[in-house]
Amino acid sequence: MAGKNGPDGTGETGRGKQHEADIRDDDLERRRRDLEASLATRRPDRLEGKDDAKAGSVAGYGQALKLSSEFIAGVVVGAGVGWIIDRLAGTSPWGLIVFLLLGFGAGVLNVMRSAGLMAEFGQDGKPRDPKE
Repeated sequence: MAGKNGPDGTGETGRGKQHEADIRDDDLERRRRDLEASLATRRPDRLEGKDDAKAGSVAGYGQALKLSSEFIAGVVVGAGVGWIIDRLAGTSPWGLIVFLLLGFGAGVLNVMRSAGLMAEFGQDGKPRDPKE
């Protein structure tokens, strides 16, 4: 039977012939510091501290409120127009159903435009930068 190191070395796993003693803690610490420095230079606009986290969450709540109101307004206006058309034309559920679906689509479109994921009408198909 083959031992730990099989007949053609197939039983070997890990780093091969390099031993654990070759890896030094100071080398790992140096590499970690180099990585931190590299990351810090790539993200200079990020602020440290709890104030930044608070400001980000407040801005996030504002953005969420804006996007949700855009969506709800589209659905409500679509349902309202459909209900009015049903009352005037006598097409009982169909106007409400059609315009509710159109309002849903308009709400989704408004949310995508507000979030900057879609180009505004008449801007040559270029979406605006969401960071603006």
